Formats: sequence, structure tokens, C-alpha cells
Amino acid sequence: MSLHDDAVLVLKGYGGRGDADQERLRQVYLDHLDAHPDGMYKACGAGHLTSSALVVDPARERVLLTLHKKLGLWLQMGGHCEPDDPTVEAAALREATEESGVAGLTLLPGGPVRLDRHPIPPPCHWHLDVQYAALAPAGAVERISEESLDLRWYAYEEVADVADTSVVRLLEGTLARL
Repeated sequence: MSLHDDAVLVLKGYGGRGDADQERLRQVYLDHLDAHPDGMYKACGAGHLTSSALVVDPARERVLLTLHKKLGLWLQMGGHCEPDDPTVEAAALREATEESGVAGLTLLPGGPVRLDRHPIPPPCHWHLDVQYAALAPAGAVERISEESLDLRWYAYEEVADVADTSVVRLLEGTLARL
């Protein structure tokens, strides 16, 4: 099965958890993939799917955020799908591991937590992000990557003070699942 086919299956199975905006986004993603066979990859000028994961440490009630090098914002780990990624879920786990440096991450069961569509500068225009949550193992040690200016653990209640609404909503969705 191709990564494109996997994304379609993941999105068809994503119910939006009763949220009308999430259901609308799900359909936008499916329409995008239907219209763009290359819609999984950065080369697609109309936009492309990305995959991300919020790294959480439930035992210590905190999340690990990265200060994104290009955007200068505190965000969850994530990025572009690669041709070697077998699934959208695998892409999220790969990105979270690479950007956090944390070994032994596991994704929260149940598929994506949220979808988030955000504009980016041309030539691409849109990221259609499929957002997961990754559980950090006990004693997790982070390591900054080339893509980050900084990595920092934040208590759940601090996230709204440093991150944008999309990260806050992702945390809310994650906490509802925990």
C-alpha cells in the first residue's frame, strides 16, 4: 500500500470526534488527495500533507515543544512525509523521534488526535497536518536537532502562554484521550 493510500484510509477512519470543523477539514484533506496524486509530498505546489506528534509525559503532566527554526514558534514535533515512510503514523513517529531526540516514543492509540491546516509561504501554500500524540517513556531525555532553536518541557497549563491555538487544541485533544 502506498503512503497516499494509507493517508486516505487514515482520513476516512478519522471521525473528527464530533467536531464539525474537524469533519470539514477531513473532507478538505480527502479532496486534496483525490485531486493531487503527489499531495503527500513537499513538491506538490497546491500544498501537502504533513505529520506531527505532540510529545507528552503524562506522569509529569508536561509536553515537549520545539522552537521551530524557520517560524520562531513553539510547536509540536513534525514535518514532511518522506517516500520511505510506510504510513502517516510512522511519519509522525519518525519526525517526533528525530526532532525530540527522545528514544522509545510510542504513539497514543486511536489514530490522529486532530487535523490542522495552516498556510505556509510559496511555492507550497498549505500544510495539511495530521496530528498525533506521542508518549514519552519514563526518564525521557531530549536532544535538540538541526531543525530547532530550542527544546523545552512545559507544564500543561503553561502551553497556552507560549504556543499558538493549534498546539493548545492538540494538547486539549490529547488530554481528552489520556
